[in-house]
Amino acid sequence: MKPIILIPARLGSTRLPNKVLAEIAGRPMIVHVLDRARESGLGPVAVACGEQAIADAVRAAGGTAVMTHPDLPSGSDRIFAALNLVDPAGEHDTVINLQGDLPGINPDYLATVLLPVQTYEIATLVAPITTREEAAANSVVKCACAFAEGQQVGPALYFSRNIVPSGAGPLWHHIGIYAYRREALARFVALPPSPLEQREKLEQLRGLEAGMRIGAARVAVAPFGVDTPADLALARAIIGARK
Repeated sequence: MKPIILIPARLGSTRLPNKVLAEIAGRPMIVHVLDRARESGLGPVAVACGEQAIADAVRAAGGTAVMTHPDLPSGSDRIFAALNLVDPAGEHDTVINLQGDLPGINPDYLATVLLPVQTYEIATLVAPITTREEAAANSVVKCACAFAEGQQVGPALYFSRNIVPSGAGPLWHHIGIYAYRREALARFVALPPSPLEQREKLEQLRGLEAGMRIGAARVAVAPFGVDTPADLALARAIIGARK
């Protein structure tokens, strides 16, 4: 396995405009994510940029920036476009898609998301849901999955913003980090949007509806993502306290 880490980034967030360039502890958020990816030591890292301002920030921090069309419909499309620009010869057989709004991600999680790739076409991460508020939140995507005793990897059977599955037992918070076999990423982005994807507003359902298999690796704690001004204030407090 020879992975490459690609970070899709654009300025068009509706809830927090320009969030990837928001300052956290004196540096743009995208640079913090870039640092976490480089700290993983798994392979080369590039940011798939939708706008020049993002590329400028990444390059100023010594990172690799790849310009992609700002109108690409999803992060998956953006990393696929960047992959073909940065690695046209196909040297890297595995692609990690790391979201640009996870400045506090544990670098070890990037190695963990690779665990299911030998068995599944697509891999992702889940963490236990620990509170009723987290379970009820529409912003927290839930994964219907289960793990055999002592196992860290299991099949992801469905994703929803509602609580799934029903009944007694653990609930799993989906973390939006993916690893793809290269050929699986090419297949995924060639698929049209699917009915359940459009209904739930969850892109990963496109793969499941097309018969692709997704494996989930479990981790202890979900990293905080930055989607709102309150999230940004929390990120500044947590990361600022570490400096």
